[in-house]
Amino acid sequence: MKKNNLKLSAVLLEKQPFLSDIQQLRVRARNNIEQGAVTPAYRGDVKQTLAILQSVLATEIVCVLRYTMNAIAATGLSSESVKKEFAIHADEERIHMQQVAERINQLGGKPDFNPDGLATRSASQYVEAGSLVDMIKENLIAERIACEHYRELVSFFADKDPTTRTMLEGILEKEEEHANDMHDLLVAHEGRPMLAK
Repeated sequence: MKKNNLKLSAVLLEKQPFLSDIQQLRVRARNNIEQGAVTPAYRGDVKQTLAILQSVLATEIVCVLRYTMNAIAATGLSSESVKKEFAIHADEERIHMQQVAERINQLGGKPDFNPDGLATRSASQYVEAGSLVDMIKENLIAERIACEHYRELVSFFADKDPTTRTMLEGILEKEEEHANDMHDLLVAHEGRPMLAK
């Protein structure tokens, strides 16, 4: 039985080798070490990836700013619990911002935190809403934009850059949760269900 398994493994390796020749792998690892984590096996376009991630970074910065402002500026009798939710979301968006900035750094780029042009680099908008309900609506809109944008990016990176894709999948999961939270708040504060049952 053991001989048959070994023969099968040898045949499978001949058809599609699982690993590179270890000696060649070592040589390639020593070549171009100035490229850090970007090795010849990276199948994406680094410059394009960096440009996309700069946009994602800007989007997350705008979300941090909007949620932080809302957590401070929200008023009204029922605003305290909503302010707490906004503050939690601001912290979670800050974590996303940090993750994206670190990925840009790993790929040899410099994260762009410059406020000049931030609004034009971001997929979402910074809208100052007056009422509590308008704040919730603007945050829901921003989360819906982020969800659509990140879904597209997850598909775009697919197997070209699995590390970036996996990071974006994690962020997308949290943005979907945020959208659901904002939807629930909107229903609670407008007193009517928004989703079709």
